Amino acid sequence: MSYKNRRSTYVYFILIFVFVKVVLNLFAISHFGFHRDEFLHLVLADHLDWGYKEVPPFIALMAKLSITFFGNSLFAARIFPTIFSGLIIWFTGLITVEFGGRRFAITLTCLALIFSPAFAASGYLFQPVVFDQFWWVLTVWLLIKYLNTTDVKYLYWLGLAVGLGMLTKYTMAFFTFAMIIGILISKQRKLLFNKHILGAAVVAFLICLPNLIWQILHHWPLISHMKALREEQLNYITPSDFIKQQLLVHGVALFVWFTGFLFLIFSFRLRNFQFLAIAYVLIFIFLLEMDGKNYYLFGAYPMLFAAGGFGFERLLKAKGYALRTAAILLFVLPNLLLFPLVLPLLSLNQTLAFFRFANKNIPALKFATTWEDQKQHPTTQDYADMLGWDELARKVGEAYNSLTPEQQKQTLIYADNYGEAGALHHYRKQFNYPDVVSLNSSFTLWAPDSLNCKYMIYIDDNGGENIRQFVAGKMIGSYKKLGEIEYPLAREKGTGIYFITDPQPALQQRYMKELAKKRQE
Repeated sequence: MSYKNRRSTYVYFILIFVFVKVVLNLFAISHFGFHRDEFLHLVLADHLDWGYKEVPPFIALMAKLSITFFGNSLFAARIFPTIFSGLIIWFTGLITVEFGGRRFAITLTCLALIFSPAFAASGYLFQPVVFDQFWWVLTVWLLIKYLNTTDVKYLYWLGLAVGLGMLTKYTMAFFTFAMIIGILISKQRKLLFNKHILGAAVVAFLICLPNLIWQILHHWPLISHMKALREEQLNYITPSDFIKQQLLVHGVALFVWFTGFLFLIFSFRLRNFQFLAIAYVLIFIFLLEMDGKNYYLFGAYPMLFAAGGFGFERLLKAKGYALRTAAILLFVLPNLLLFPLVLPLLSLNQTLAFFRFANKNIPALKFATTWEDQKQHPTTQDYADMLGWDELARKVGEAYNSLTPEQQKQTLIYADNYGEAGALHHYRKQFNYPDVVSLNSSFTLWAPDSLNCKYMIYIDDNGGENIRQFVAGKMIGSYKKLGEIEYPLAREKGTGIYFITDPQPALQQRYMKELAKKRQE
């Protein structure tokens, strides 16, 4: 049957699964609190530019739109991630249809993806990850649509998607190059020898150009950021860890995407799309060699899930509804056991009770509450990163508002890390204190050129060590500890709040030297 004569695109059927995904997110997004990374990305709304230290500008635009149309609440911040999570399911279902899948294939593909722990965990937070995954999925769908229709408009839309993907997260570059090499290796190489491909490349380049210029003007902070990331985090990721994580992050849905990978390589029906499997292997190897984080590869899995749904539909074609239903239950329901670990559907107390039960009765799940310090904790590190921020802001507000009006005019608020700085920026109007200064992360870009203050409310995340250095170096007149984050489950528990008087020239020099260095990175 020709492409144009296909009877159904299963549009309304796929919408059922989009609805399921969105509803699950809506039940979860108001629980706990903002994640430290969400604060960093939301603050960018007040500093729109063509680039930042860690990320391209797309997330800043999303932050601006989110705050403008939905407000500053936790629920509001997670509306766009929820919408894009639904779109990922939508286009994955459409890819399944393009492969030739029908209702069973769509059902297995979409449910396996919805209940995959990896996509549940990464699909509700206001971070570039979910938007990055969306552009990867859209890119695959547009490429497949072009192959199935030969309509060149899909190539130009492809260029637009790649360009916007590059403005979202630079991992799109890895995926694009892997896809190009995969096509060159496969029988579809003629696709690249097409003037419209060049047109699509021009579209992508023009969209990326402002960010490229920004990187040049700011001394390539991307390179400095990747170097620091590699030294501080990526070097601790071993190849065996990366492989193990890729096999475990989707739970039992592993069998769906791996079946899809095999079908893309060996199935005659999917021979035109073999380059997708090759691209997956290439980017897998690249990230393995580069010590990449496990979630960098997540955007490549929806196409494998789609092929897996199609594959199981072919394998079980004559087996009847009972076996098909059993297959869906087998590859979906066990992942429900992992849901409280990755998606806050339950209240905090219920989640803690689940962790206690799991640690006692399901030893295999202990990894979830093992943090970077390799110690067991009552909750996951991600959940702990969502707690204690409002307490910090409230205590800083109390400290600032306890000062006389004259003292307030000469007081500066400083935070050591971007989580603290982002939280203080977010809550500043609610607790009535001025904006925060920090030299961590992108806060460097808009930090003042000098410290012009007589008093400072200082947030020290180093156990008071920074304060001790200030005293030893005679950088301050005096200090007093006003309090600390006391919430027992917060990752920032113990972070101190200090009141400093009479900052000395030595502190000013230290600040200016560090600012100059970071602006050159």
